[in-house]
Amino acid sequence: MSRTASGGAAAPGRAARPPGGGVRPIAPPFVAAGPPGVAVRDRLKGLTAADERVLRLVGAHLGSLAARDLKARCGDGLAHDADRWAARKRELTGVSSARWAGSITKATHDQWALARRAQHAHIQGLEAGVRTLEHRLSLPMGARGAGRAPGGYGSRREWFAKSRRLAVLKDRLTGERADRDAGIVHVVRGGKRLARTRHHLGDAGLTERRWRERWEARRSFLAADGESGKRCGNETIRLTPGGQVSIRLPAPLASLANAPHGRYVLAARVAFRHRGAEWADRVQADRAVAYRIHHDPERDRWYLTASWQRSPVQAIPLRTACARGVVGVDANADHLAAWRLDPCGNPIGDPHRFGYTLTGTSTHRDAQIRHALTRLLHWAVSCGVVAIAIEDLDFTDGKTREKHGRRRRFRQLISGFPTEKLKARLVSMAAEAGLAVVAVDPAYTSQWGAQHWQKPLRTPRREVSRHDAASIAIGRRALGHPIRRRTAPPPAHRSDEQGHRTAQARPGSRRREGTRPPVTEPAHDAPSRTGRRTRVTSASNTVRDTRSSGSRHQMPILHTETE
Repeated sequence: MSRTASGGAAAPGRAARPPGGGVRPIAPPFVAAGPPGVAVRDRLKGLTAADERVLRLVGAHLGSLAARDLKARCGDGLAHDADRWAARKRELTGVSSARWAGSITKATHDQWALARRAQHAHIQGLEAGVRTLEHRLSLPMGARGAGRAPGGYGSRREWFAKSRRLAVLKDRLTGERADRDAGIVHVVRGGKRLARTRHHLGDAGLTERRWRERWEARRSFLAADGESGKRCGNETIRLTPGGQVSIRLPAPLASLANAPHGRYVLAARVAFRHRGAEWADRVQADRAVAYRIHHDPERDRWYLTASWQRSPVQAIPLRTACARGVVGVDANADHLAAWRLDPCGNPIGDPHRFGYTLTGTSTHRDAQIRHALTRLLHWAVSCGVVAIAIEDLDFTDGKTREKHGRRRRFRQLISGFPTEKLKARLVSMAAEAGLAVVAVDPAYTSQWGAQHWQKPLRTPRREVSRHDAASIAIGRRALGHPIRRRTAPPPAHRSDEQGHRTAQARPGSRRREGTRPPVTEPAHDAPSRTGRRTRVTSASNTVRDTRSSGSRHQMPILHTETE
């Protein structure tokens, strides 16, 4: 989540403690910015055999041009400039069109930049692994760790194996740094994982024909950027308000056109059921809309995706977002734990859980996350709040196996947790529901939530888990309240014997160790004058319980005369 003007710099998800121990500084909460764009998808139904043949030919031709352009861009490295970009675009224009060439070169630059960022993240992971190995190898065998820093290795055999791994990681780090300094990136159009699957078809359960279909679908290119002022917002792939789809054919395939000006009109009709009115407004106003046509070989279906940018919306201030309270959400491996809090930070009602499973294909996992977020947002809207508080998680520094050692299941857990996808979907879906997303520092939320809220809220009919208590801690941090709950002062003795009181008073507050001032209002008429009820009965039963209506005064010692 990126920060807005209402907050400072984002904090990492699970930062270690300071070198001197103690509690690290907690970053202030902030309101996450809304989604910058919108994408909708619909199936191309009713395609004829000729339509599919044309789509495959155009996708394969443009895909080969995209692969050639990507090779040229990777060859330029850091020496690339605007002149070289224009030269590549001119070369592609003769075998496609000017707009197709612009779309291909832009997609190539985006893919190269993504590979560059992935290379930087890989270098950071290698550096973290090297630091951890060097630290653990420098300790005596069997030494215990301090704080969150790991200790030494348990045996000489493990120490020797880790020393050899340190040499391997250093060698990899040297090579990656050299590639980055030279501007060399390694990119595979279609995906490196799918390319390697070709050598293990039996383990993957695929035939060569099925693998070839997936490979060709991945390397196909049928995407065109929009252009404002042109007809329907896109001249290359045009989608009219009536749902008619037409494609501007490349120059070598112009003979396949069935419409004037070298265009091919598909028999399928498109009608977006989600955001259809918003899309129609843009198309009728000739505003830019980007389109992408792709084939799903597993289902043997064709889809069309429309996307466009939104005007940046100023995020609401944090105080305004939390005016009605918040819903604190703790994201876990299999569910979202949520609890509603009032503006004072008190939990209301019972906790709620929205489960999901992160097994199976990426499509199934994505659908599970969407379903859980949909139920969460519907419940939050019914509660009447306008903000959802969630941790600003980031596990980029915690996935290396050198940090967690033999905890393989934990490493798989944090590696498979969809932090970026969860945050992106939550921000996008919350914006449509009219809810703001408040991101808080995740430091110590589970630990302090369980310490101060799990046991007090547990009843014989309600079981409160550690994750439910963490959701309260997250919500209180978003509201600006301390996580520690308010407790009563010492029952019978003063601080000299009982110790410091447990109420939420700062160490520098005046009269924090003193007694409570007396109540000056009589119990029988206090509600009528103060507007609130008192905790004592309306009439006293004894002389000692009678409450004075005036202030206390210390009387002087009386002098008496003796006879």
